[in-house]
Amino acid sequence: MTKMRNIIRIEDINDKALEPYVGIKEVHLLRYFEPEPGLFIAESKNVILAALSKGYKPYSLVCTEKMLDDEVLDLVGDAPIYVVDAEQAKKHFGYVLTGGISCAMKRQKNDDYREIIKNARRIVVLEDVENPTNIGTIFRSAAALGMDAVLLSPACVDPLYRRALRVGIGNMFLVPWAYVCDSEAEWKENGIRMLQNEGFTTVAMALREDNIRIDDPELKTKDKLAIVMGNEGYGLCTSTIEACDRVAKIPMKNGVDSLNVAVAAGLAMWELSK
Repeated sequence: MTKMRNIIRIEDINDKALEPYVGIKEVHLLRYFEPEPGLFIAESKNVILAALSKGYKPYSLVCTEKMLDDEVLDLVGDAPIYVVDAEQAKKHFGYVLTGGISCAMKRQKNDDYREIIKNARRIVVLEDVENPTNIGTIFRSAAALGMDAVLLSPACVDPLYRRALRVGIGNMFLVPWAYVCDSEAEWKENGIRMLQNEGFTTVAMALREDNIRIDDPELKTKDKLAIVMGNEGYGLCTSTIEACDRVAKIPMKNGVDSLNVAVAAGLAMWELSK
C-alpha cells in the first residue's frame, strides 16, 4: 500500500521552498543550520537510496512528474516532496531532469577518524585535493577496491558536495571517511604522525630520488598501510613527504612524470589491495 506523501506542486521555480536547490551555494548549505550540521544535495535515485541506507534524513525532495510513481518517495517520511515542471527543471536544476529527482538531506556530525580506522588495514589519505570530480572518483575506486577508509586533510573539498556525490555515485556512503585535524596548520605539523601513532605505515605518493615502486613487495608485508595522495597541482607538501615512512611512485613511460590524482590513487589502491 502506498504511504501518504507530502506532495506540493510548484508553479514558480523561484519559490523559496526550492532555495536549497537553486538559490544557495553549497558552502552556505554546509552551514544551513549553524552551529548544527547543514544540508547536502543528493542527486539521482541511487545516491538518495545510498544516503538513506546510512541513516541520513531527508529535509525535502524535488522531482518531476515521471518520478511520482517511484517507491523512493515512500522512504522520505514527512519531508515535503516538491513537484516541478520538467522544462523548468532543465533550465534551473540541470541533473534533476536527467535523474528526475534530487533530495536535500541533513548532514550528520563528522566521524572521529580514530574510530573509523580502528580496525582498518588499508586506507587512503588525501591532502588538499580540491576538485570534486577527483574526490568522487577516488571514493568510487576506494569502494570498488576494498579500501577500509578514506581520510581527508582540512583543505580537501567536501565529499558531500553534489558534484562529488554525482561522480562517486554515492560511494561516500559505502566507505567510512573522516577529516583529520581541525586546521591545516595542525595537519601539516602532526597529521602523518597521528596516523603512525595508530600503527599505520605511511606511503607518500610522490616523485623523489629515494622513492620505491608502488609494487615493491615490502609494502604488501605491512599489516596497516596508508596511501597518502596530494593536491592536483603541486602534489604533497614537502613536510608531508618527509614525515611519511616511505615514498613511492608509479612507474611511467614516454617521459610522462605524473598522473591525475584520481587515476594515481586508483592504481595505487589496486596494487596495494592485492
